[in-house]
Amino acid sequence: MDLSGVGVWSHHLRYGDPGEAAEAATELEELGYSALWVPDTGGPVFEAVGNLLTATRRIVVATGILNLWMHDPAGVAASFAELSSNHHHRFLMGIGVSHAAAVDRQEPGRYRKPLAAMTAFLDALDQADPPVPENSRVLAALGPKMLDLAAKRARGAHPYLVTPEHTRQAREALGEGPLLLPEQTVILCKGKDEARAIGGEWLRRYLSLPNYANNVLRLGYTEEDVESVSDRLFDGLIAWGDEDAIRRRLDEHRDAGADHVCLQVLTADADALPRREWRALAVALL
Repeated sequence: MDLSGVGVWSHHLRYGDPGEAAEAATELEELGYSALWVPDTGGPVFEAVGNLLTATRRIVVATGILNLWMHDPAGVAASFAELSSNHHHRFLMGIGVSHAAAVDRQEPGRYRKPLAAMTAFLDALDQADPPVPENSRVLAALGPKMLDLAAKRARGAHPYLVTPEHTRQAREALGEGPLLLPEQTVILCKGKDEARAIGGEWLRRYLSLPNYANNVLRLGYTEEDVESVSDRLFDGLIAWGDEDAIRRRLDEHRDAGADHVCLQVLTADADALPRREWRALAVALL
């Protein structure tokens, strides 16, 4: 399972039209991307993963992330075994605890002790028949305790909405062995005003979630940065500009210790597959 290079993180590949997603996956593989990452906010995630695996031959397909509160570990292990066996072990299971606001929406009070919940979920995956191997799973990890668990109980970590400085700190926490696979949000655009118009409210919604707000505060940003979505914070979390600007940000993550970076492309049309942007970035980066 090759987890170097550059990947694509896309909710479109998960929740868009399955036929269009499969067609796009085939092209992304041909363009040279090394992995496809899809989220899990409900619904048949393994069907979506299977759709992408069936449409491709070499590329890794990863959950970024499988929401552990929404799945039974035994069922997860069975689905993993089937998909992995049928598709040459190209399925990487990214697992995460999500956010209280999302989990408690359906069952108030369910989200509690996320580190303990992750540990119990991993225990259950280990005890399943067959188990989900540690080298086929990574954890969504931002803070030091979850990063430590990722180093000990998985192949590594998949941090989301982070800066190169977080990548540096995460590499230090993980050590040299585990994989570090951060997501990087990008906007191909001509200037600051266009970038803010596309990404401003998107970022504000994420920063309303305590997990992300607390993480950037640990990185040295201020409460005012978070509340106002300051230019400093926007520029730290979102790489925007031309292809050279995106390349520089990827290089910063690699220099900080990332093994693989997956790009989430934002555009003015949030409902459309950003295929033009994926092609342009492939020419520039791959």
